[in-house]
Amino acid sequence: MVIKVYIASSSGSVALKKHQQSIVGFLEGNRINFQEIDITMLEEQRLWMYRNIPQDKQPEKGNPLPPQIFSDDCYCGDYEDFFQAKENNTVFSFLGLSSKPSVKDSES
Repeated sequence: MVIKVYIASSSGSVALKKHQQSIVGFLEGNRINFQEIDITMLEEQRLWMYRNIPQDKQPEKGNPLPPQIFSDDCYCGDYEDFFQAKENNTVFSFLGLSSKPSVKDSES
């Protein structure tokens, strides 16, 4: 199972960049393996992302904005969904993971 985070590296939006950093930072901090996919560089991946976001999560106008999160090819959600899962302490189930990866405590 691969967690995929679709991002836009060349966005001018500060909020969008902060949302992307928040998700990537959480995944890195919890040692969750993930793949970062930059939709500004890969047209095919951008179109795949657009096609695979459920209709009820599509904006009324325009295209969905990154960050968007998938577990393999299953849609997990956008930043707002991630934020809610984080607030509710349910990120691992949100990502389709059974539990937090076991990490040895190195601060002894």
